[in-house]
This record gives sequence, structure tokens and C-alpha cells, in this order.
Amino acid sequence: MESDIRKNYLFTNKDLVRLLIPLIIEQFLAVAVGMADSIMVASVGESAVSAVSLADSVIILLINIFAALATGGAVVAGQYIGQKQSDKACEAGEQLIFFVTFISLVIMVVMYVGIGFILNVVFGSIDPDVEAYAKTYILIVFASIPFIAVYNSGAALFRSMGNSKITMITSIIMNAINVIGNAVLIYGVGMGVEGVAIPTLVSRAVAAFIIIALLRNEEFEVHISRKHKYKYDKGMVKNILKIGIPNGIENSMFQLGKILLLSVISGFGTASITANAVGNSVSSFEILPGMAVGLGLVTVVSQCVGAGDYEQVRYYTRKLMKYAYVSMIILNIAIILSTPLILDIYNLSEETAAMASKVFIFHSICACFLWPLSFTLPNTLRASNDARYTMIVGVSSMWIIRIGFGIVISKYMNYGMFGVWVAMIIDWVVRSIFFMIRYKGCKWEIPVCCRA
Repeated sequence: MESDIRKNYLFTNKDLVRLLIPLIIEQFLAVAVGMADSIMVASVGESAVSAVSLADSVIILLINIFAALATGGAVVAGQYIGQKQSDKACEAGEQLIFFVTFISLVIMVVMYVGIGFILNVVFGSIDPDVEAYAKTYILIVFASIPFIAVYNSGAALFRSMGNSKITMITSIIMNAINVIGNAVLIYGVGMGVEGVAIPTLVSRAVAAFIIIALLRNEEFEVHISRKHKYKYDKGMVKNILKIGIPNGIENSMFQLGKILLLSVISGFGTASITANAVGNSVSSFEILPGMAVGLGLVTVVSQCVGAGDYEQVRYYTRKLMKYAYVSMIILNIAIILSTPLILDIYNLSEETAAMASKVFIFHSICACFLWPLSFTLPNTLRASNDARYTMIVGVSSMWIIRIGFGIVISKYMNYGMFGVWVAMIIDWVVRSIFFMIRYKGCKWEIPVCCRA
């Protein structure tokens, strides 16, 4: 009887596989290219690796903000799809693209004006050669801010339709340009960090143009209409920002906290900065399945919420969380067994390799148990318009637990750079507890039509 009822559910197992496999490939490509960047930069020197790592922490902050706004647009569009209101879904998509484009241009100007503040204040005390490399990288990559904002928004809209194949193909093109460009400019031309920065700018620009061109295809359920000019819709933008702003605050505060902790790590020397950078690169692989499933949850849950069916929301959440756990356990066992090979690829000094190995093995073990509850599960709440709760928990835990404990454990308990990673796991435990309590309750199960 139960199987007969589920025949009427919005997503079959085949639909979920079609959604998740491209998302996993897309996330893998993004992380792999990030790792390839750091490996290629390593040929320039550890100071260059440290500089790119510091600069990317600021770029990631901006990307997280735009990803949050994109999630807001995707949730609103997905809910309209669940309500069978395709016209409204298209309108949400148009409002998202134009609003994000405007905001990203403003932010780009502000970031260029604040380069001196970023280098001298945000990054704290760093070696002169690290600062010089970071400035070169930033001057080039900041120009890609509008492109990555537009790409993220367009990709989120395709995911809201359940069409992750499009974003996967675009990601393949973007990352291919990036890797090939890096190889040519660094190994062929002999450039330094600019050999990584230029392909990053070009690849993001190409991806943005591709995604917009595809969205103008009116055969897609969510598309940008060619028939009329853009008109700002305050109500629609407000709906997007109801989810995007709390999510953006959470993401930006999260990344700001990481930047603050990076300034603490920078005080332990270049070896610690580099080991932390390598640890971040490898740890991105370790959480990859959970990230992909989290993106899939936004698509699935938003459509179920739009249809007003919270039984399906809980069913698909349980199902996708199981996928996340199984895939993360398998992947992390493989990564731990590959540790010696990974360290050889980076060609690190003995001191740096020892610190990096300790970090990503520790992270790998903890991620298998805690990461999906801390970061995948909250996407169910966000897609159900409960973004305010996830923001409060995320920001509070980041600044009180991760930063507070990070400073105490690393500096005053003399754990050094590793203390920051220990504090991160404590943060995960706190998040998991609060998100599980919320999910087990019913306060987030408020019909869309009943929300203010």
C-alpha cells in the first residue's frame, strides 16, 4: 500500500539519480580544479600557495554570498514549479539574475577600493613575498566577481528545474578552460600566480555567458523571456531575499570567521599557512558527496513544499541523507588510504607534510559522522523557508564555538594550526544537535501560503 502511495511522489529513484550524479560530478570538478590550482602554484613556491589560499578565502566569501542569493531564487522558483505556476517561476528567475548582476557589480567596485585594507588588515601579519603574490592574484580575480555571481544564479535556476546536467556540462567547460590555461601559463609561459588568476577570470566569464544563453531558451520551464524588458518586482525580490539574506548572512559570517582564523594561522608561519591550504583543498574532496546531496535537497524539497506535501519532504530528506552518509564513508576511506600519494603530489617540506596529513585525516574521520547533519540537513529547512533558524544557529556556532575555541585551543593551549581544526569539529557537533532538534519538530512545516 505504501509503495502505491509513493508512486504519486514527485521524484522517482531514477529522477534522483539523474539529479544527483551530475551534481556530484560538478562538485568533483570544482574541487579537483581547486586542487590542481594549488598543485600548479606549488611549483612557484610555498609563498605563492599561501598567497593564493589567503586571497581565495576572500573570493570564497563573495561566492558564498552570491550562492546564498542564488539559493533564495532557486527555492522560490522551485516552490512555484511545485505549485505548477511556471510563469511565476520564470519571473523569479529573471528577478534573481538581474538583481544579482547589479549587486555583484557594486561589490566588485567596493572590493577593488578595499584592496589595501584586505592585504594589510584582514590578512594580518604576512611575509612581504606572500603579500606581493596575493596582491597580484586579487587584482586579476576580483574582475570575475560579476561572472561568478551570474553563473551561480543561472546554475541554481537549472537545478530548481531538476536539470543538473546543464550545470554539469557548463562546469566541465569552465574547469577545462581553467586547468588548461593554468598549465599553459605556468608551465609553458613561466608565469607565477597570474598564471592561475587569468584562466580563473576567463573561465568564469565564459561560464556566465553560456548559462545566460541557455536560460534564454524558452523551452526550459524556467527561462529569461525575450519578449519584454526587465521590470523590477519588489514583491518577488523580497521573497527571494527572505531566504537569500539569512542564508547570505550565515555563509558570509561563516567565511569571515574562517578568514579571521586564517589571520591566527598566519601567525604560526608559512608552513602552517601552506599545510592549512593543502588541508582545505583535500578536505573539500572529503565532503563532496554531502555538498552535492545538499544541492539536490534544495531542488527536491522546494518542489515538495510548493506542492504542500511535507510527508514527501521528510521521506526524501531521509533518503538523500542516507545517500550522503554512504557515499561519504566510502570516499573518505579511499582518501585516508591515499594519504602518502596525496602528500607526494604536493611536494611539501617534511614539516608541512606532517601537519597537512594530520589535518585532513582528522577531518576525514569526523566528516563521515558529522558533516551531513551539520551542512546537508539544514538545506531541508532552508528550502522550507526556515532560513532564519539556520542562520541563527550557523552564525552563533561559528563565532562562539569555532572562533572562540579556535583561538583558545590554537594559541593558549599551544595546539597551533591544528587547534583551529579541532574547534571546527566542536562547531559541527553543536550544529548537528540544533539542526536535528529542529528537524524532528514541526515548526518549519508551515505552508508557503501561510507565510508573511
